[in-house]
Amino acid sequence: MNVKRMIDGLRQARLRRAAVRYAEHGWDVVPGAVRCGDRFRCVSQCPTTACHPDWTSWELTATRDAEWVWALWAFRPRAILLATGHRFDVLEVPAFLGAGMGRGAARGPVAVTGAGRWMFLVRPGAVLCPDLADRPDVVLHGKGSWVPAPPTLTLDGRVRWLVDPEEVSWQLPEAHRVQTQLARALPAPVRRPLTQPRVA
Repeated sequence: MNVKRMIDGLRQARLRRAAVRYAEHGWDVVPGAVRCGDRFRCVSQCPTTACHPDWTSWELTATRDAEWVWALWAFRPRAILLATGHRFDVLEVPAFLGAGMGRGAARGPVAVTGAGRWMFLVRPGAVLCPDLADRPDVVLHGKGSWVPAPPTLTLDGRVRWLVDPEEVSWQLPEAHRVQTQLARALPAPVRRPLTQPRVA
């Protein structure tokens, strides 16, 4: 057997197992495009090169049906995407902010992207608190959005679990509590010293 074909087969099987596991726990799984070298190729052959859904109407393809998920990943090593805003929302933050909060502080699943961004899975329906809403590097994924899930290999690297859902029995923390902890991890604002006005 060709070594590349064997490696591709193992990668596909690993993706399929993970996608089925998410569906079995009631998470909305979205079929992603297939990575081909330095880009992702979807069914519609769109020009997007980064990780994205396999179909344009991706919200219609989101499913919790484990058998259907198994079939979708049986022949194509699709990226695994998780639809947000239904079973959970995702707070995506830069690495320094996630690390400042600590691995176990969230008490819920935490994934890390290949680019090092932390993704906290939380109960759905919240809005960003003012301290986080003012930051362009903090994103709240709710309805109409999706995130890549482990073990998807994006162009930035592999998405992995920092806190696997199994570790927390697939329980999700309240979004407000996680946001409060993230806000506490923000660096203190720099205060400029007061200067005396110049006398002419």
